[in-house]
Amino acid sequence: MQPESDPEYERLNAWLRARHEHAFRESLREGTRLLTEGRPMDALPFLQRAHKLEPENLDAVINLSSAYLLAGKPRHAVPILEAAIAIAPNSVQLWINLGAAYLGNRATATDERQRRALAAFRRALELDPLAPSVAYNIGLIHYDRGEIEEALLAFRSAVLADPEDRDARLMLAHMESLQARRRANTEH
Repeated sequence: MQPESDPEYERLNAWLRARHEHAFRESLREGTRLLTEGRPMDALPFLQRAHKLEPENLDAVINLSSAYLLAGKPRHAVPILEAAIAIAPNSVQLWINLGAAYLGNRATATDERQRRALAAFRRALELDPLAPSVAYNIGLIHYDRGEIEEALLAFRSAVLADPEDRDARLMLAHMESLQARRRANTEH
């Protein structure tokens, strides 16, 4: 082992650090490009490499977890998101991605997965009450659970957060219609 004051040792260390940084940046850049192009499966190897090189880099974590989610592999995203949240507990995007990862496929989500997703999405809203699509996702989970009042409240919040959210407006109208029909049925 070379002493740290040795100029050759210092030059080699600097070269290795620069090579590491270059490999990380190139992997992250290419993976992000492919992800942006809607090619999450192609992006995964690059983003996995970037995350392996710098596991605490939030851009690498967010992009890798997004690629897993878009590729239909939400369970792969959970451990990297949980580890990142331990480091950056106030990152709204980490909580949003974690909620989506916990939920996975809405059609097959278990009660436990729904509850974990709701908790993560609620944490995202605590950090940013206007976080895009979060209240809408909460509404969908409550809708799937048959929790009409909670779904209605969540869809109202989603429309307040983003009045241009067409999906949230449609679900709100649907929920209000359901509620009106239920009232009419109980009055007769």
